[in-house]
Amino acid sequence: MLFRDIPGQNKIKAYLRKMVNDSRISHALMFHGPEGSGKLALALALARYISCTGKTEEDACGTCPSCVKYSKLAHPDLHFVFPAATSDKKNESSSPDKKNESSSDGFLDKWREALIENPFMDQYQWYDKIGIENKQGIIGTKESAEIIRQLNLKSYESDYKILIMWLPERMNSTASNKLLKIIEEPPPNTIFLLVSESVGDIIPTIQSRTQMIKIPRLSDDDVRAGLLARIGMDSPMIDDAVKLADGDFNKALEFAMKDEQNTSNFDHFVSLMRACYSDNIKEIMDWVEEMSKAGREHQKMFLSYSIRMLRENLLYNRGMDSILHMSGYESKWSVKFCQFITKENINNLFEEFNLAYNHISANAYARIVLLDLGLKLVSLIRKD
Repeated sequence: MLFRDIPGQNKIKAYLRKMVNDSRISHALMFHGPEGSGKLALALALARYISCTGKTEEDACGTCPSCVKYSKLAHPDLHFVFPAATSDKKNESSSPDKKNESSSDGFLDKWREALIENPFMDQYQWYDKIGIENKQGIIGTKESAEIIRQLNLKSYESDYKILIMWLPERMNSTASNKLLKIIEEPPPNTIFLLVSESVGDIIPTIQSRTQMIKIPRLSDDDVRAGLLARIGMDSPMIDDAVKLADGDFNKALEFAMKDEQNTSNFDHFVSLMRACYSDNIKEIMDWVEEMSKAGREHQKMFLSYSIRMLRENLLYNRGMDSILHMSGYESKWSVKFCQFITKENINNLFEEFNLAYNHISANAYARIVLLDLGLKLVSLIRKD
């Protein structure tokens, strides 16, 4: 990943380049901001820029031996830590006796493959990639020992050893405390690049020992330019993707390249709303049965999607069409549906969907959570 491959974020890129060129690199940086803003991509580009032997003032050269290895994410002085968990699927990248361990090393091949394919991916796409969509990824105790071992080795080729940790908020307490210790007393020429989606969930002592770099949400123009660079041609789908993304480049890219998940969430949302409006208990039960078969992460994605649709329909109802972020088919269906989403019921609707999301996240029994949600929605959607 090069700086020029990342849409927007020109001020952040300039700041990172200046940091390197002025030899004022902090030993621990925390990239944080909204999903799809390019935090992980920026960390990768910075690591590559630091290690490049032919860098210009603007970017890494892309051709030196270091850059060639970075293009495969296989540089010996680049280390990764990311959430993992026991998998029911065979992990071909690990040895037979380690294939079910919840550590990054056992999933490195899949990690490199996923990251090269999409450096803007979110955690749900990663969990799906390694077959743990029904579980919560963690950075566990075993990981902390491996971090210390790797970083205490001498660098092989570069002046610096660089550790990129994705989603440090997924560390357990033991791993957090050990990371804190090594950040406080880092080995020589070691750089930590932490990339967080929820920096508030990281222990304050780690936050206080890192230089915070807040990554802003991308503008619609930046998202459009990034999509055009990737896809190579303009189309109505790109217009829909930009509107739907709301500054999330991963979401825009996913919509532009593959609309199946969004369409599935839309269909499930429409089915639920129609069943609740008609007070059809059988249809609600059928919907619950179908949704309960989906993986936990897919259920969470649906609930997040539903919250967005409720917000957009409230705006539609209030005549704020100019700031809507809906695709063509979502907008067409919402012309009539939006009349049922009002200032009188929106807070309660948000509360019920957020509650269901939190319960699913806490591994509650999905059928009970979803049935409770459906039954409560009947009185909130209907206008008797």
